[in-house]
Amino acid sequence: MSERGEALVATQGLTRRFGGLTAVGDVALALHREELHAVLGPNGAGKTTLINLLSGELRASSGSIRYKGADITSFSPDRRSRLGIGRSYQKTNIFPAFSAFENCRLAAQSRAPRVLAIVSDALAHAPVCDAARRALDAAGLAPRADVIAAALSHGEQRQLEIAMVLATSPDVLLLDEPLAGMGAEEAQRMIELLKKLKADHAILLVEHDMDAVFAVADTITVMVNGQVLESGPPAQIRASAAVRNAYLGDALDDL
Repeated sequence: MSERGEALVATQGLTRRFGGLTAVGDVALALHREELHAVLGPNGAGKTTLINLLSGELRASSGSIRYKGADITSFSPDRRSRLGIGRSYQKTNIFPAFSAFENCRLAAQSRAPRVLAIVSDALAHAPVCDAARRALDAAGLAPRADVIAAALSHGEQRQLEIAMVLATSPDVLLLDEPLAGMGAEEAQRMIELLKKLKADHAILLVEHDMDAVFAVADTITVMVNGQVLESGPPAQIRASAAVRNAYLGDALDDL
């Protein structure tokens, strides 16, 4: 991990209320390139709401979000994506009838608008195809490029979703439970992929797999009831009495 520069994404006082319920309250965090920042917490802690705020799918009730120093709090999801913020979802979000390559080509094409694109051959547009192939290679799916997405294993489909995000050339990856439903072998492949991706990206990871989180995270933020309980390096979280009492309990002893 290199010496920290300016955060790619930084929040201050980030809050989202639904009526009288504060789903995310006064959250401050910073995402840096070459670092993986994991967010832990029980169900209902506000983890996915936080990702939705960062991606623009939810508007903040108060507080701010900055990207490379510029205030993007009011920006739409597509505008944030074009700037360089990509995200994946809890449930796999792919086009099952298309090949892995076609899924990534469509994602790359969304970042390369062209005059008369609706009547031109996308396969003839080399930059889009090259971006799709690079994304598949980065996600470890190059040998599976021509396989229909529905025929991929669950783990490969999760890799494909990340490849589709990579095809949009993001600086920041917001990953919502990418290991969900995976067996041990698939999970290990995903862990190795995350380690590789953080060399060129800032990553926010929401995940319930404690072993995976402590294996890859540089910083861990623990949320409970929409609030940040504690944030710091894995060793600090592992030693935290507050985290043990409120969330992880004896599970920390096995990490």
